[in-house]
Amino acid sequence: MSDVTQMPDLLPALPEIFLALSAMVLLMVGVFGGNRVSPLVNGMAMGLIAATALFVLPFGAQQGETFNGAFILDGYAYYLKLLILIGSFFAIAMSWAYAKSQAFDKFEYPVLILLATVGMMLMVSANDMIALYLGLELQSFALYVITSINRDSVRSTESGLKYFVLGSLSSGMLLYGMSLVYGFSGQVGFPQIAEHLAHSGASLGLIIGLVFMLAGIAFKISAVPFHMWTPDVYEGAPTPVTAFLAAAPKVAAMGMLIRVVIDAFQPVTSDWQQVIVFVAIASMALGAFAAIGQTNIKRLMAYSSIGHMGYALVGLAAGNEIGVQGVLFYMTAYLAMTLGVFACILAMRRKEGMVEEIDELAGLSRTNPMMAILLAILMWSLAGIPPFIGFFAKWYVFSAAVEAGLYPLAIIGVVLSVVGAYYYLRIIKVMYFDEPKEAFEKMPVELRVVLGLSSVFVIFFWLMPGIFVEGTLAAAGALF
Repeated sequence: MSDVTQMPDLLPALPEIFLALSAMVLLMVGVFGGNRVSPLVNGMAMGLIAATALFVLPFGAQQGETFNGAFILDGYAYYLKLLILIGSFFAIAMSWAYAKSQAFDKFEYPVLILLATVGMMLMVSANDMIALYLGLELQSFALYVITSINRDSVRSTESGLKYFVLGSLSSGMLLYGMSLVYGFSGQVGFPQIAEHLAHSGASLGLIIGLVFMLAGIAFKISAVPFHMWTPDVYEGAPTPVTAFLAAAPKVAAMGMLIRVVIDAFQPVTSDWQQVIVFVAIASMALGAFAAIGQTNIKRLMAYSSIGHMGYALVGLAAGNEIGVQGVLFYMTAYLAMTLGVFACILAMRRKEGMVEEIDELAGLSRTNPMMAILLAILMWSLAGIPPFIGFFAKWYVFSAAVEAGLYPLAIIGVVLSVVGAYYYLRIIKVMYFDEPKEAFEKMPVELRVVLGLSSVFVIFFWLMPGIFVEGTLAAAGALF
């Protein structure tokens, strides 16, 4: 009698399977239809992401594992997947007008966004090192390609090459760290690694492996000292690609980092906490000071992103449930603010083409008052000025650090937040006090929708905080 191989229960991974198969179908549509079907592929991609979100929603209250525990669906993964899908949906939506005006109507772009989204969803559900690496590389390879997708642009090609070379280096560091962790623990699953650490303690080799893993993941969130790719890639990549890079992948990478340190290495919190504290301070400092002299708004947003990842890491350094809740809330606010700002950047277009210099915003309050006031509000929020959501996000992570006894970290964070406010306020000064330049072309409808939704969330969050506070608390509680 032959043995019968039992098929795994794939229900927890159904959204990822659906989106991956959908991406393959869209690829065939694009291959046979050519670039003339790009608008159709864009629309279908947005519809498929929305349908995937509907697949995710019913599983929010459920938990499950598949592939022998390598893939886990819990409240934590559920919350982050919704954020990732929102970020990907609006990233595709914001590319429509750019595609028409800049000869960017390539059907490969939305297909690669879908594949990157599958990778990001796998990253936050990975429950062992192998699954984590597979999800990370699926996301990374798609991002390498879309960064250099504008083959007629030297800047785009150069930024894609830089991203690929440095990304390969970080992947090597991550793999080396994983091999050390496996070699010294004999386990690849996160729960099994945590159990080994709880019973046997951490050997020197395992701690070194942990440091290499943190270094590899730090590259993905643009944390210092692994940030070097960020300004050049943000500036060189097509602006819709930059908008995508700044949003959903950062949420996924931060979610992956939290999963690794909390699920697998919680018994040695004191060891990884030191690394996180150093990286948080370095990222906040570089983000605060390096952005001051920037003249290109995309490079400024790159350094802003580095700084905001540092603020988010302040919450993670606390190493407890309140800290993780603070990080999740921060990433929610960061996603909303970033999408709104990039909607404004994509609207910086005149007859001769896109402009990226901050000085081009001069006098915007007189040529486009509504765009100016909404961009000013987003800048105030990024600076952490109340009553906008950016203030509450920083309040949560700094409060978590204080509760964990990390007083110096919280104080440094507050001081650097004040320093960083300078370059956000400078943009407001340019818009309201400098002599106006030629007006931008009319903002496309899709950009107005994204900017409007983002601004409403940023401005009026304090009227309905419960759903997000309770949602992040439930997501964080799934890890503890």
